[in-house]
Amino acid sequence: MTSSQNTEEFYQRFLKKLEISHSWPGKYMFKFIMPSNSNYIEELISIFEGIDVNISRKYSANKKFLSISFNTNLDFPEEVIRIYKKTSHFKGLIRL
Repeated sequence: MTSSQNTEEFYQRFLKKLEISHSWPGKYMFKFIMPSNSNYIEELISIFEGIDVNISRKYSANKKFLSISFNTNLDFPEEVIRIYKKTSHFKGLIRL
């Protein structure tokens, strides 16, 4: 099985879990952790451009890492998947 097949299978399982565990349309929180000196912080934020979102940032105690949360309302669970896929190329990004 190729890596892309594994990835698509993961997203299909994740989609099913989202459909079961959330009411749609509904609130969803994305949370990411990254090195605080990362070059893609603004690019990550730009993924949410055009979406009504509340953004919170919190640095770790030693300021080495940054946690960014995006709270928003989405119409469909597929929108969650679409956003997570857009973040897949960021090196060192932890998706929670």
